[in-house]
Amino acid sequence: MKDNEVLRAIKSRRSIRSYQPEQISQEDLDAILEAGIFAATGVNQQPWHFTVIQKKEVLDDISEKTRDVMKKSADKNLVDLATRSDHLFYHAPTVILVSGKTASYSALTDCSAAIQNMLVAAQSLNIGSTWVGSISHFTVLEDEVKKLNLPAGYKLFYAVCFGYKNPAVEFPAPPRNRDVVNYIR
Repeated sequence: MKDNEVLRAIKSRRSIRSYQPEQISQEDLDAILEAGIFAATGVNQQPWHFTVIQKKEVLDDISEKTRDVMKKSADKNLVDLATRSDHLFYHAPTVILVSGKTASYSALTDCSAAIQNMLVAAQSLNIGSTWVGSISHFTVLEDEVKKLNLPAGYKLFYAVCFGYKNPAVEFPAPPRNRDVVNYIR
């Protein structure tokens, strides 16, 4: 089996939901953002926008308001998800909100590719991360979303948490289904 630094980072990356409180360095944050900016993109539109939040009070407020929306849902799974954790971002010190230009060719796909690049880059820097899709429930709070100063014509898709992993918590590899490939030769 082939092996190199990139493949090791991909295979060793886990969704981390327990972080140390100290902030990641600006140098590491810049490297993670740069990895996102270099993602593949349809028709080279690069329709992403990244909002970096490192202010605990803002993260706590977004978490609380999003979880409140989710708890009022008719969807039992959303209610369960909102009550399972005490914080939408797992108390990560850095969260990047990923928004996409609504008029672009493939904003959701392109933003997802940018996130994957950022997740792998973080792993290569020994920084924990997790992709948070439930931030989409925050978007119903239009007045709150306006406070984020997203560019006009952009929609908030996802959040990504970053921080140093809590050394007291183990992050085992989840099983992988390898029976997902067929060949036509």
